[in-house]
Amino acid sequence: MARVVFLLVPQLHLLDLAGPAQVFSTAADLGHDYELHYVAERERVPTVQGVPLVARTRWPDLTPDDLLVVPGWRPNAHGPAGPVGPDDLRRLAAHHAAGGTVASVCAGAYALGRAGLLDGRRCTTHHDVQEDLARRYPAARVVQDVLYVVDDRVVTSAGIASGIDVALHLVAGRHGPAVAADVARELVVYARRNGLEQQASVMLRHRSHLSDAVHRVQNLIDRRYAERLPLADLAAAGGVAERTLNRLFRQATGLTPLGYQQLLRVERAEHLIGHGVTVEAAARTVGFTDARMLRRLRARTRRVPDPQPAGSSRPGTGTRPGATPAG
Repeated sequence: MARVVFLLVPQLHLLDLAGPAQVFSTAADLGHDYELHYVAERERVPTVQGVPLVARTRWPDLTPDDLLVVPGWRPNAHGPAGPVGPDDLRRLAAHHAAGGTVASVCAGAYALGRAGLLDGRRCTTHHDVQEDLARRYPAARVVQDVLYVVDDRVVTSAGIASGIDVALHLVAGRHGPAVAADVARELVVYARRNGLEQQASVMLRHRSHLSDAVHRVQNLIDRRYAERLPLADLAAAGGVAERTLNRLFRQATGLTPLGYQQLLRVERAEHLIGHGVTVEAAARTVGFTDARMLRRLRARTRRVPDPQPAGSSRPGTGTRPGATPAG
């Protein structure tokens, strides 16, 4: 059982807390191993929005599998030091040193900075306080105007709604993209957005259609994206003929089934590489026989506009690999 421990501070923003908490709670409802805890220095915690919260003052015992999350607060409600006390700062640093993951939402990044977790690492926060964070923690490398950044088990996000995105990203990293998609549907959001780019993720870009047959095929590809998936098997999952599947898939997503699978592989590989995995190891993990194909697709996704489904008026926001067979 993985614990997700939220450190609550006075004048926190409700959505900074509620968004990630809903993601992990929904994942638990779907049968995945999450147990949520809420801790604070005092039992009663006021919020910016006026709804008081109640938390425990005693911390649970933590393991490296557990996640600590610091939701953001209204910056002008506290002095430059912020609202997190020295004991809790030591807990944040100690958990990371023991192999655990520490995350922040919005101004919660200040707590990670005070704990020494941003030094030498890439990070982000809400656009209103990015420059201030960079001034206060010059050893940190603040990435501006992105949704979230993951660097060596230190996870920072822009805050407010992006707390949902980063929580879905963490669920996907642990359980795979299909589980993250299931959680996103329960939350009535399309799916997680990419952190390091100002664009929608693979699922967000290609799940906003109404074809049940294509959704069924995508579900299969999401679960088994690292495997070779014959077109006949995909067509059977969709309950249609192979030629019909190709036509429906292109109409709904602008891609072939193979192109969609490659996008999932590249996105998953980028996640692994961002966590320190070599390109070669990431390529093997996501189903490529060697790193050459992954390198080509990564390069292509940085420069080729993503096609849109037929009839779509939304401009392309992402990219897609070509139709080279996955290996």
